[in-house]
Amino acid sequence: MNGIIILNKPKGITSRDAVNEIGKILKIRKIGHNGTLDPLAQGVLVTCLGKYTKLNEMLTSKEKEYIAEVTLGIKTDTLDITGNIEKQKEEKLNIEKLQKTINSFPHTYMQEVPKYSAVKVKGKKLYEYARENIEVLLPKKEVTINKLELIDYTDNKFTLKAIVSKGTYIRSLIRDILENMNIIGTMSALTRTKQGNFLLENSYTLEDIKKGKYKLLKIKDVLDIPVVIADDKLKNKIVNGVKLKENYPDIVLFTDKEGNELAIYKKDKDEMKVYVMLV
Repeated sequence: MNGIIILNKPKGITSRDAVNEIGKILKIRKIGHNGTLDPLAQGVLVTCLGKYTKLNEMLTSKEKEYIAEVTLGIKTDTLDITGNIEKQKEEKLNIEKLQKTINSFPHTYMQEVPKYSAVKVKGKKLYEYARENIEVLLPKKEVTINKLELIDYTDNKFTLKAIVSKGTYIRSLIRDILENMNIIGTMSALTRTKQGNFLLENSYTLEDIKKGKYKLLKIKDVLDIPVVIADDKLKNKIVNGVKLKENYPDIVLFTDKEGNELAIYKKDKDEMKVYVMLV
């Protein structure tokens, strides 16, 4: 089975556990995902089955959309509600100050990654250092906040919609917003509503997949790539990974006359080489 399923990942499990569950349901061993969600988070998780696991690089989105809930008065070591509480105090939301912060915030900046993350320092994941209580200088990475919108609030909670670049930690974004306001709080819920062109409303739950109520997406459904139908002679070359000298677009999907996907080829100097073999 080769294809893509857009999963609505439930909260409470890791992305890997969710993907493994799909593998058990569909009885497929080769399966991966694109864009990890923390156990607390739910929403869009792009899963690739079979030979489509090789498409991960092409499916990586530059932009993602999230809905995040923030609870004030609690600071945790993980920057979300699942962590150990480091500080607690009564905080009351100043909506004018929050709105001003949100309005001035969207920009590109160097974001410090959470200490509980899978980012590696000297070959070791940060969360491994954190669990061993080893202090390490947290790396920073450039991220872009394209849009921030306040969509709900109470005296001690607020909910944001955030459209951000790939690699942005919403936990860290919330930390930075709260520090700007000189108050404490933590992320208490998170939903990824969009990843590139993949939308939450087009996703499927694990229960849907168990019942067979899902759509297996193919390349033509998710990538805008020119398609070339190969005759028998060309098909034989393609399935054997032969480099092609003919004049084709820079990237092309070859299919056979029956519509079966053969391979994606990509231009390299003056010839076409296999980028992803699909047979």
